[in-house]
Amino acid sequence: MTAAVADAPLDRALVEEATKKSGLVWVRGTGPARPLWHVWHEGAAYLVGDGPGEQPFPAGLTDGSTAEVTVRSKDKGGRLVAWTATVTEPAPHSEEWEAAVGELRNKRLNAPDAERMPERWARECRVLRLVPGEVRTRLPDGSLAAAPLPTPATTRRPVPAGLPRLLKRGRKG
Repeated sequence: MTAAVADAPLDRALVEEATKKSGLVWVRGTGPARPLWHVWHEGAAYLVGDGPGEQPFPAGLTDGSTAEVTVRSKDKGGRLVAWTATVTEPAPHSEEWEAAVGELRNKRLNAPDAERMPERWARECRVLRLVPGEVRTRLPDGSLAAAPLPTPATTRRPVPAGLPRLLKRGRKG
């Protein structure tokens, strides 16, 4: 369901406040949605990624494309609002790019190269601007749960041979 024209200012305010306060937004291009960290700056969400050591973007996020953005509650993690975004990619070192990178740099945690990060982002990464379009305040009733995306990371390993004995011994004592 789309927002009514009369509610547009309220919907825009909801999008802005929810996106500002949320640490992650779920972004869907042409493939599965991915959680991405972002900053809200000058009426749009800015993302940095697709480079070494940075978050991977979902398929289909290109300059001029559209994306589906779902914003979650920072407190409970539930969906608050969903909106369609127009994707633009500012040119590296342009005025818009520099302003966005300044905001992104302040929010980037645990960067190994904080001083040289903007230069690395210009060389190896992409900075995207997601401009809100159509706002959907009525969200689907279902969970929209999806299978996890494939990854080389794993935590499953065979149980060490001595572990069952150690656990059994610990219960007796």
